[in-house]
Amino acid sequence: MAVDKQENQDVVAVILKDHRTMEDLFRRMRSVEEDRAGALAKFSALLIAHGEAEESEVYGALKRFKDVDNEEVEHGTEEHAEGNEALLALLEVSEVGSDEWDARLEDLVKAVSHHLDEEERTILNGARENVPDERRAELGAAFLRERQRQLEADCGSIGNVRAVVRG
Repeated sequence: MAVDKQENQDVVAVILKDHRTMEDLFRRMRSVEEDRAGALAKFSALLIAHGEAEESEVYGALKRFKDVDNEEVEHGTEEHAEGNEALLALLEVSEVGSDEWDARLEDLVKAVSHHLDEEERTILNGARENVPDERRAELGAAFLRERQRQLEADCGSIGNVRAVVRG
């Protein structure tokens, strides 16, 4: 049983699961048949919680491993900032589904999709290959704790997103 729990908390698997959820939320935000505002609220909370948890619990730890590319980890942090700025720009549009909203949604999709792809190819593959299973499980548990703390603090609210963007 303990093995299953560790696998469930493998930091790579946990991060990949969030990435797939983000992609699903993109689809929902693009669809006129969906609750686009609701999908945006869920996406906003997930993006901020995920990024903050990666930066505080995962990225620093990964830098200490040989063969995990530190420059890619630093670049990941820069890309979080770009995604957060695109998120704020979308949150600040008052009319869901307007031309401006759709344009800003596409800017957000582009910024975040680029980051997810790059992070999966560089940072996460490096972590999978070079970080021991037990350490990945510890990092996964730490990531999930911080992610949950962020979610409980309403991290996706426009006020918090502004604070994150402005540093």
